[in-house]
Amino acid sequence: MLKRVDRPRELKWTQAAAMLYGDWGTSKAYVLGIAFALAGHASWLFLGLMSLLTAMIGVCYTVICRVYPDGGGVYSSVKSRSQILAVIGALLLIADYVITASLSALDAFHYLNFPHPEIWAVAAIVLIGAINWLGPSRGGDIALVIGLFASAAVGILFVFTVPSLSHVTLTWPSGGFFSNWTSFVGIVLALSGVEAVANMTGIMVEPVGKTSKRAVWPVLLEVSIFTFLLGLAMNAIPGLSGHTEDMLRVLGDHYVGKWFGNAISLIFGFLLLSAVNTAIGDFVSIQFLMSKDRELPQVFSRLNRFGMPALALILATLVPALVLVIEHDLVRLAALYAIGVVGAITMNLGSCATNPKINLKKNERLLLGAGSFILLLIELTIAWQKHHAVVFASIVVATGLILRAAAKVFVPVRVTLEVPSVEVLTIQEAREIAPLYRSSSLVAIRTLNEHLLNEAALRAKAMGERSIYLNVVEESPVLPEFTELEPSAASIELLSKASQEIEKRGVNPIPLWQMGENPGKLISSAAKELGVNTVIIGSSRRSSLIRLLRGDVLRTLAKTLPRECHLAIVG
Repeated sequence: MLKRVDRPRELKWTQAAAMLYGDWGTSKAYVLGIAFALAGHASWLFLGLMSLLTAMIGVCYTVICRVYPDGGGVYSSVKSRSQILAVIGALLLIADYVITASLSALDAFHYLNFPHPEIWAVAAIVLIGAINWLGPSRGGDIALVIGLFASAAVGILFVFTVPSLSHVTLTWPSGGFFSNWTSFVGIVLALSGVEAVANMTGIMVEPVGKTSKRAVWPVLLEVSIFTFLLGLAMNAIPGLSGHTEDMLRVLGDHYVGKWFGNAISLIFGFLLLSAVNTAIGDFVSIQFLMSKDRELPQVFSRLNRFGMPALALILATLVPALVLVIEHDLVRLAALYAIGVVGAITMNLGSCATNPKINLKKNERLLLGAGSFILLLIELTIAWQKHHAVVFASIVVATGLILRAAAKVFVPVRVTLEVPSVEVLTIQEAREIAPLYRSSSLVAIRTLNEHLLNEAALRAKAMGERSIYLNVVEESPVLPEFTELEPSAASIELLSKASQEIEKRGVNPIPLWQMGENPGKLISSAAKELGVNTVIIGSSRRSSLIRLLRGDVLRTLAKTLPRECHLAIVG
């Protein structure tokens, strides 16, 4: 019973930009220090070149977002050319998510100035994974606030550095072309976020091309320009040495004062921890989607009672923690990070540039091709010089391909279960039959609550109506693209039994099924789509901790339901 899961297009450009900044904007926290460690006072040139490359790739992704409005990440876009290449691209992206979580957690505790930051980083990753066990958290709202503070702090810091920019003594790189190329390759770290924005196109407000462009450009300019200018200011600090892990703190101490250095360290420490949460969530989502596509064993999409894929989350937590146990040097972690993200983006740009089926202007195709070629050279350089990075990426890709082969060969035998049959509808299907089965009430159910169903049936009869909507939301991680899924046996059984109870009371049930990470918003969206004037729901039995971490469904409904729609809570 495959159903197309159409997630509501509610993501505005401001929200997308904030989410993008939480990933892309954190690069300043470690790129500056790594650049100075690799090139010293010649780092300004490499930072300038990296900023130009970042801007170029950002523009390429505004094109990809336009031509792939239902999901433009590497797994989605390359799939139309080659399924196996799409899987390899997704596995390279998984390698990126692993190192993003490890590197961000480690650098966060360097900024927070904790002793033995690698130990604290491992503990933080495990804690964030444990929190995510309870389902998708409200981390997005927190990340938005932290991102605004971080952007403001960077702006203030830049203002204080302006008087010193004219006094910077610039040093040109020494050595030959290849040694300087190697230094440049070592700092290509500010690219991961563009894949994140491409994966968000499926939920962006239409027109997607305009929304994505407005989201990308402000972040692109902030990251490119401020990274370069702060790199210039870094080279104006006399006697600077070390501080690979916390260069922004040094800039704050020198140009503003010790208090500002502490403040910027606190802000970016928490922003980096937010990036850890995002990376773990993305790692879980791509495993879930690949499992649903039968590219990974089905156990990776098996949900716990809170709607999170249990095995996928365990892997997304333990693998980054294990990487930190083995390697906790920031520069070497950066090499592991780059080989994954550069490889995935190279495949995405190259696939789009050579795909004759998508509508691209000649200059856009040339731009994508040029970006892909430059990144391919960078990827080959990393592979040639950083053997440990090749080993890491090979392990991730080989493990994924072995699991893919297992998923194809060892297909679990379907066991026929005695589950009552019921015709489950999506919201789109319910809208099509709405003229035949009119109802002004929608009942949101999580368990079989006979008292709730009885109250709903009495209301329908009092309104002179013969039908009522029964809505079950199956909670799941964020889906990076529109896809076709099937309701679980538990959802079908619940809707079937609830339908039987409603029929006993002389009312026709209309069983609805939705899947997503935010039940409150999905119920509210269903109410708007179907034009009901009352949503009936049982009182929440979740603990205060779960409501705090995941959000309160009742509170979300109260905020998002249309003004003319009533919320009835049955105890």
